[in-house]
Amino acid sequence: MNLDGLRRLGCGLAAAGSLLAGSLLAGSLLAGSAPAAGAVPVVVVRPAVLTAPEDRRTPDQTFLTFPEWYLVHSPAEYARYLSRGEPASAFPLFAHIGQFWQGYAAVSKEVARYAFNGGYHLMAMVIGSSTTVEYGLKGIYEHTVGRLAEATATGDASIPEERLAADHAQAYVDFIRIEPWYRFDFLAPLRQLWSTLPLSGPNLIRRWERRFALTTELLVKACYARAIELGSQSVYDAPRPTTAVVLSKAPEIDTAAYPEYVARPASGPEVLATVPRYEPFTAYSRWLAGQGIDFREIAGNDGEVLVSVLVPSGWMSSGPSRTLFEQPILTRPGQKRAVLAIRVDQLATLLRSFGEKRGGVVVEHVYDF
Repeated sequence: MNLDGLRRLGCGLAAAGSLLAGSLLAGSLLAGSAPAAGAVPVVVVRPAVLTAPEDRRTPDQTFLTFPEWYLVHSPAEYARYLSRGEPASAFPLFAHIGQFWQGYAAVSKEVARYAFNGGYHLMAMVIGSSTTVEYGLKGIYEHTVGRLAEATATGDASIPEERLAADHAQAYVDFIRIEPWYRFDFLAPLRQLWSTLPLSGPNLIRRWERRFALTTELLVKACYARAIELGSQSVYDAPRPTTAVVLSKAPEIDTAAYPEYVARPASGPEVLATVPRYEPFTAYSRWLAGQGIDFREIAGNDGEVLVSVLVPSGWMSSGPSRTLFEQPILTRPGQKRAVLAIRVDQLATLLRSFGEKRGGVVVEHVYDF
């Protein structure tokens, strides 16, 4: 299992433990930074590859990272849902379980043509199982205790604990897009909960139910995060935070907006560079594509790369991309996630065709191996 797989496994176990203790988890629990290379098959070096051997990753990883990233997309949807003041008991947790396994099945079919990546598959099975337990128990809780507590709330007064839970969920999602989950400060919202929110007021049953749930979640996650951090630091090296790319030409450097673009020496017309990995890779790839630059290699690969876009329900892909599968965004009627496979040398053309939300298309993520 790779380093980031361990991070997500620990998070999932913390979530399940919290729920089994009787708490309602206010945020999503199973994400960290994006996947990193670990126990993967040996890369077969092709003479045409310009990327240095130490910067290459196997071609199956762009597909296998989707299940991990779904555990960022799912809590992000949950955070947006709570921010609109929607009832937590109505969030479609059981459907999200199905979407995780749908995505994993689809990418597993795609990578069957590559050498079997046991580390990634094991990690996906473990985090998928822990997510199933977490979301399942949470769904049962919300449809019983949570829904009953919601029914006791009356009047127009908002629930401070619900607002705090929504703010915490969003802060957590913003953090795990870049950093491992266990580095998040779970005690900060706990201090805010007990030091700044009033203990009295209207809707006390609902407020104290939410207060108990959030307190239990934060305490369990804070303790477990510390244990996972100590364990991962003692066993694993830090994953490489950059992705090497080969480009058709050099960009006009914008050091203020894109400071982490680093050019490397190259002999020939192609440009070698590194850009940030994980969440920032999407923004950097769109920036490069917007300058008319095409990719030749990403992490040593010139085959297919995975891209997910948020589109209207009636949208259909066209051109050279392949639609692997689609998922409805259950809290946003009329919108779906389309997961596309596109050759590396055509990625920039695809990104340019979308433009700035052109036709209602939002580029959600580019899965950079």
